[in-house]
Amino acid sequence: MNITAEMVKELRDETGISIMQCKKALEESGGDLEKARAALQAFAATQAEKKADRVLGGGIVASYIHGNKKMGVLLELNCETDFVAQNEEFVSAANQLAMHIGAMSPETNEELLEQAFIMNPELTVSQVLNSLIQKTGERVEIGKFTRYSIQ
Repeated sequence: MNITAEMVKELRDETGISIMQCKKALEESGGDLEKARAALQAFAATQAEKKADRVLGGGIVASYIHGNKKMGVLLELNCETDFVAQNEEFVSAANQLAMHIGAMSPETNEELLEQAFIMNPELTVSQVLNSLIQKTGERVEIGKFTRYSIQ
């Protein structure tokens, strides 16, 4: 199959992974977008493992309050630097994770990481974090979170 610039751009926009890595994944998968996505997820996981021992010195606290004002979440999302912590994509991911916690009520970080992500159920929260690690180039980790609810 012929790999087009549009295919590479689609993968790049979707994953945030470099153009060259997207092109390589498409070439190795024979132009199959699904196989290329899977290869890029594996690549992002490998990159995340390589960064696992880096020091987390930055991060933000994100919040989510449900529209009915009866449930709210506070989430600590950590990264290596304040520069990445202020990145629009990092902040957006933190807000989406806070919303996810509100909707799915995980008890522990481990449970949270295994859950299907509410914004894209084809991915786990762990895969979403791995993608963020790939995009930012820094170790990213969920710190503490708390979900408050009035019954």
